[in-house]
Parts: sequence; structure tokens; C-alpha cells
Amino acid sequence: MRKYIHRFNILLWVLLLLGSMNTAGILLWLQVSGMRAAFCYVAAACFFLVINISPPSLHLAHRELCGTRLRQLDKGCTLILYTGITVVLSGIWLLWLAKHLRWDGILPVLYYSLAVILCLCGEGIILWNGSMRLAATSVQMGIRYRVLLLLLWWVPIVQLFLYAKLYRLARREYETELEKAELDAVRKESECCHTKYPLLMVHGVFFRDIRFFNYWGRIPKELIRNGATIFYGNQQSAASVEVCGLELANRIKEIVEETGCGKVNVIAHSKGGLDMRYAISKGGVADHVASLTTIDTPHRGCYFADYLLEKAPASLREFLARRYNSALSKLGDSSPDFISAVTDLTAKRCAERNEILKDRSQVYYQSVAASMRWAGSGRFPLNATFYLVKHFDGENDGLVSIESALWGEVYSILRMKGKRGISHADLIDLNREDIPAFDVREFYVNLITDLKKRGF
Repeated sequence: MRKYIHRFNILLWVLLLLGSMNTAGILLWLQVSGMRAAFCYVAAACFFLVINISPPSLHLAHRELCGTRLRQLDKGCTLILYTGITVVLSGIWLLWLAKHLRWDGILPVLYYSLAVILCLCGEGIILWNGSMRLAATSVQMGIRYRVLLLLLWWVPIVQLFLYAKLYRLARREYETELEKAELDAVRKESECCHTKYPLLMVHGVFFRDIRFFNYWGRIPKELIRNGATIFYGNQQSAASVEVCGLELANRIKEIVEETGCGKVNVIAHSKGGLDMRYAISKGGVADHVASLTTIDTPHRGCYFADYLLEKAPASLREFLARRYNSALSKLGDSSPDFISAVTDLTAKRCAERNEILKDRSQVYYQSVAASMRWAGSGRFPLNATFYLVKHFDGENDGLVSIESALWGEVYSILRMKGKRGISHADLIDLNREDIPAFDVREFYVNLITDLKKRGF
């Protein structure tokens, strides 16, 4: 029944919208003029204004689960859909009207011209309105599609394919987010991510924990919605493993002292996993860490990093170091050291460090590794480094090989069928991309739920 109500809703609003834009042609066909015609124009203008300010939602079920962003995304999709349908129907109507009208005098010509102008302007306004709503609310559009929309919205034929693509993209995003909201509503009471100890999320190299651009994308909000308590490492973005490790050790002591939680569960990505292993082994916080889950961490280093450091001229290394250190200091690093950070990722340095940093028996260690299928699986710079890493290190996520990433009592390897694969950035939701067959937010929910079941 809901399906038929949904279809009737679409049909009703399309007919009303068609009437508002084709008022002049309808009145001409019905031979209506004078005050009645003026009233019809005013009524049509009011309805057209209403549908642009507050278009009806096509998705009738579970609207209470949608926030403002999702509601506006849905309305943007509605307007794009209405534009596609009404363009076709308006064209058919105007052609039929041109064929069956009596062209006796100037008045029919003027009325018909007005009908064409109203249709063109009406379709343009609705399309622009829908486009702006999508551009303002869609996460999946990204910069690429926003640029294409800005450059190609007016190009005939091309715009048809572009808007069809944007509609499918936004519609899929809306439905994905709605399903996620429904799932969270069902399991809200269980608080499946409410672990015994809070979570400490530790970033990788060349990034910092910035309030307005979360390194972990949409993951933290999803975990919090399901009961998690989250802290962040706040260590420097580019420094040696030793320096970052001691910073993280101090951070853990600070959290334990302030909250009285006793221990933390650590989720560490990339170099953050190496920093945390140092913090546990040498920073004196082994008794304050219940578990360490490393995500795409190069525990055994990256052979391609050894090669690049060996082959790169000293002048180039120094130039890059100055540039990076200058930029990273502006981001908040107190003592950025580009060369030390990169050197600590080499296979040689990791092998030396693995001899020193022994796992502590009171800490539960586990790891996650991911695999890209081809260069196109990731965005820049991962698409540029994939084959280089593959040559030196084998199967990888664009930066870290599978072999290097596996560590601990339990480990998992994420592979996907087809060409897409999962990149180093995908596993922290850096691009906020909905990947078919891999829900990164749900992956972390399951990861934390497992920690809870293990008593952590």
C-alpha cells in the first residue's frame, strides 16, 4: 500500500507543477481570459513558489529519523526528479498545443510565447534549486562533481547525463544514511559500542586531530551514537616514533587521571600504531592499555621507503623537509621532523625497533590490513604509489603491504571482489565515500562490539 501511496504522491505533485508552469498554454487552450485568467496566474505563481521553498518529500517512511541535511538532500533529489519528468511532459504538451491551436491573430502567438517562456524559466529555477540543495548537503558528490556541475550545468545533452548521475548518487546516499539511521534506532538501547574502557583513536603521519575535519571521517559519530566514549591522541603529525610514542603515553596518563577509567582501548591507524607500540613498551602505560588495534600499520616497514630515501638526492630530501616542517608547524606541531618520521617507516628501522619493542602480555593486540585491487581503487597520492609499493612490498593498500600490517593475536585482511579494493584512506573514511560492499562505519561498529564482548 505504501508503494502505491508513494507513486500517487509523485503523480499528484507532478501534475500540479505542470499546471503551474503551463498556465498560459492551458488558459489559451481553454480560451480563458480576464479576471479568471489573472486569478489562475496568481494561484500558479503561489504554488510554484511553495514547491521551490518547501518541496514535498518523496520518501514518506521514517522521516523522523532524518536530520536537516538528509531532509534537504531528499528535497534536492525530489526537485531534480520533477525537472526530468516535467521537461518531457511540458515538451509534449507544447508540441501538441502548437499543432492544435487556431493561429488567428497576434493573441495566440503572445500567449504561446508566454507559455514557452514560463516553462523554460520554471524548469530552470527548479533545476537550479535542486542542484544547490544537492551541492550544499551531499557528501558523496565530492569536489569533482561540484566542479563538473559548475562548468557543465548549461551544456545541452551533457547536462542530462550529469544530472542523472548526480540524482543516482544523491538518492543512493540518502537511502544509505536512512538505512544507517534505522539500524542505529533499532540497536540504540543495546549500546553495542559502550565498552568497559573508553576508546583512544590515534591518527597516522602528516595529519593532526583537527576539530573541524575529523581524521576518522564519519566513524566517531557512528560509534558515539552506539554508546562509545572517544578520546583522541593529539600527538604531532610528523615526528619520530619515540617522540610521538612518549606524547601518547602522556596523553593516556592524562585521560586515566581525569576520568578514572583505569585503561583505554586504542584504535591506531598507520604510523599511529608504531607510536602506540612504543608508548606501551617504553612509555610506562602498558597497565593502562587494555587493547591495541592497529589499522594498516607498517609494523615491518615499507621497503619502497628505504628505496626512496636511498635514491633521493640529499638536496631534495632537505628541500621537502623544510617545506613539510614549515607547513606542519603551522598546523600545530611543536617540533616537526619530516626526515625522522619518514625514516621510522622504513623496513630497516622497523626491523631494528621490533627487536626492542616487545609486546606486553597484559595488552590484547590485534590488527587489520586492507588491499587495493589496482591504482584506481584509491585517490591521489595512493593511486600514484600503488604500483611502486606493489613492486617492493607486494599486495598493499596504496602505502602499506599486507605482510607488514599484520600483527598481534588476531588479525583480519580486508579484500573485495572486483576492481574497487580498499585503500589506506578508505579505512579511516578520509574521503567520506560510500563504497559498495564495504560499509566502513559498520566495520568499526563490529570491531568495537567485539572488544566489548571480550570484556574490554
